[in-house]
Amino acid sequence: MRKNLLLFCLLCIIGTGGYVLGQPAQKLVNVVVSPDHSDWQYKTGEEVTFTVQVYQFENLLKNVTIDYELGPEFFPTVQKKDVVLKDGKTTFKATMKEPGLLRCRVVAKVGGREYEGLATAGYDVDKIKPVTPEPKDFDAFWTAAIADARKVPLDPKLVLLPEKCTATQNYYEVSFQNDRFGSRIYGILVVPKKEGKYPAILQVPGAGIRPYNGANYGDDIITLEIGIHGISVTQPLQAYNNLYGGALFGYWGFNKGDKNTYYYKRVYLGCIRAVDYIFSLPEFNGKTVGVNGSSQGGQLSIVTAGLDPRITFLAPIHPAGCDHFGFLNNRAGGWPHYYRYAKPTPEELETLPYFDVVNFARRVKVPGLYSWGYNDVTCPPTSMYAAYNVIPGQKELKLFLNTGHWIYPEQYALQGEFMKEQCKK
Repeated sequence: MRKNLLLFCLLCIIGTGGYVLGQPAQKLVNVVVSPDHSDWQYKTGEEVTFTVQVYQFENLLKNVTIDYELGPEFFPTVQKKDVVLKDGKTTFKATMKEPGLLRCRVVAKVGGREYEGLATAGYDVDKIKPVTPEPKDFDAFWTAAIADARKVPLDPKLVLLPEKCTATQNYYEVSFQNDRFGSRIYGILVVPKKEGKYPAILQVPGAGIRPYNGANYGDDIITLEIGIHGISVTQPLQAYNNLYGGALFGYWGFNKGDKNTYYYKRVYLGCIRAVDYIFSLPEFNGKTVGVNGSSQGGQLSIVTAGLDPRITFLAPIHPAGCDHFGFLNNRAGGWPHYYRYAKPTPEELETLPYFDVVNFARRVKVPGLYSWGYNDVTCPPTSMYAAYNVIPGQKELKLFLNTGHWIYPEQYALQGEFMKEQCKK
């Protein structure tokens, strides 16, 4: 039983920084923060009233002490400590004079522990625009980079994973060369056994280093789930933990001052080579291929769809990597929050716009289903709106308002249904 519990926890803890991809566990003390509009949407200059209620054992907790802050994400304008709520509840009012998201964060202090609750009001969010610049040679840079990578033969290698195969699908660990000789991308390929031609889905990973089991969207869809670090995805967990805490610790910041050697250049090219590999499969129908992922995977989904015209749909959840320059303009920027505390070098100011999701979003022309929550402190919704609002293609945003950097099962189900429907077209 203990082994099963540990396995369940391991499967739940994936994505940026090891966040939990489900509803957070219920806490002894529940801090509820509620905006007075049920859709959490407001017009610029309109006042929002946040109702704060602190519960224990489903009853309001009297004489509870709280700290709270109010203001734009990461830039609160009001901060108060040791406020006593005689009846366990109160209200706070605030407003914004420009498009953005205004957050009320409350921390209740009970029995030597802290319990947090928050809610975020959106102000004319469809008017949020990126502040990260677009390099004039953006397209030329990536066209050349992809062309150079394609000079390297894919040299694919397949290893059947019989323990994973089913009556209708074969599972393989696959690898293929990426942007230079000897540099490989690894993943899990799932192919229907029945002879035919099938659509495909590329699943790209959240941040971190881990093994993969392979994505499965049905018996009539090819799926390729890739890792990004150039290592096998079927090793024991300890091998990935060693890399995450050792040689690849903080990989997202490696060489971010050089556009030719920045870590994500190899990653972005690896996603394109993954699409190349899908198109080489004899079972692929040659036309329908989507891409999806969450957090860093949401970032890579938009990047891939923006770079590769062969992508026919995408379904990102809370995409990372959006509008890094936000923090340089007193506004929330995307994960990994490069400039929340640090100042950029001139080289970084030149490099990062070539890799910022907002500049790939401008080039996404295919149908997409996007999803996030307003309480996300890892991928701030301000940054995600900055990317979403410049996407020219057909798009739909499904908000799960109270979510942070976690995902409801219903959210995953919606994403899966969208992708399956797109695969039928």
